Amino acid sequence: MVGPTLIDIREHIEALATEDGQYYLRCGRMGDRPVPAAGTRFPDRVTARAAARATEQYRSALRRYDPQVPFYDLIVCEETAQDTTVAHERNSETDSPPDRLSEPDLTDSATPERHDLVEFCHRVAGAVFETLSEAGYDSVEGAVMDTYFELAETVGDPDELCLCLLGSMASELDERLFPADQAEVLADAATRLESPSEDGDSLERSLTALQQRGVIESYTRSPYSVDLDGGSGAVVVQISGYALSAQDGRLPVLPLTLELCRHHAEQSPQSVQVTAVDGDWQLTFGLADTGEQNGLVSAPIEGEV
Repeated sequence: MVGPTLIDIREHIEALATEDGQYYLRCGRMGDRPVPAAGTRFPDRVTARAAARATEQYRSALRRYDPQVPFYDLIVCEETAQDTTVAHERNSETDSPPDRLSEPDLTDSATPERHDLVEFCHRVAGAVFETLSEAGYDSVEGAVMDTYFELAETVGDPDELCLCLLGSMASELDERLFPADQAEVLADAATRLESPSEDGDSLERSLTALQQRGVIESYTRSPYSVDLDGGSGAVVVQISGYALSAQDGRLPVLPLTLELCRHHAEQSPQSVQVTAVDGDWQLTFGLADTGEQNGLVSAPIEGEV
């Protein structure tokens, strides 16, 4: 990448942030708090505007990998003592680039009902690309993008294309990295996403977050499943309405395992087994470290029950 890397820009934004800052960034149209500034606060308006410029730079660099990354109209907001927010005027020099003004249709290609899913895909892709870049996996980066651009020539729906990006990413990681390296990429990428709440059961939090974002429609846990927090060897989950499609007898599970890693870094999945069950998917997440990591980003479909 020419110029500052995604890592450089993120570290710059983190250096500007403070835990007790009253100012934060959000999209003036959608209300979203975009990566990489999501969850960060800044001590004053001037610093927040500098962070807005860096956030635009970051998302512009990310479009090198994913041209469908949404444009945002960033504004600086202040959180008052009453825990309300007051939106301040837009910094037109940093938040309204010429392509946004000349091509307004590009600012939000996702339909409202799929907006959360599309943004989730971009967040996951960005976190994984950051990790690959920092780890020096240039060949994997290139392979993902080659596959993605081939798909872009045949897939007309931008919402569907972002799902294809995750699918191609999972396939290339599975093909080009050893399982241990895949596990390291997942663990590192999880730390680049917004930290989850620690309240409640980590497995339930993971599945609920995936459901809320539209990655899955519904899920059930087997009555014989054991809570992730209990330190058991495995847990079985059945999901329906999974947004990603099977490819060549394998199911891309990258977003599922990454979300589990985000919520439960101390005991992340070591293996994933997939079985087709009446049009749904049954996934067995192996949690014990048996030394046989497999299926972490793309799992073979073992048959149909």
